[in-house]
Amino acid sequence: MTPQDRSAAPQDPPEHHTRTVEQGPFCVARCSCGWRGPARRARSLARTDAQGHLTGC
Repeated sequence: MTPQDRSAAPQDPPEHHTRTVEQGPFCVARCSCGWRGPARRARSLARTDAQGHLTGC
């Protein structure tokens, strides 16, 4: 395979990895793509935001 052939190959989109981050009394969902959810007081809501982001990608 020549270098030109490798560059023409389709690239898979990067995988999204979400996590929750504590910020004082709030919890925020974040993703490896740069997405950030709203600050929530309930961790469960932050996790729900993250799950919604993953299904929407």
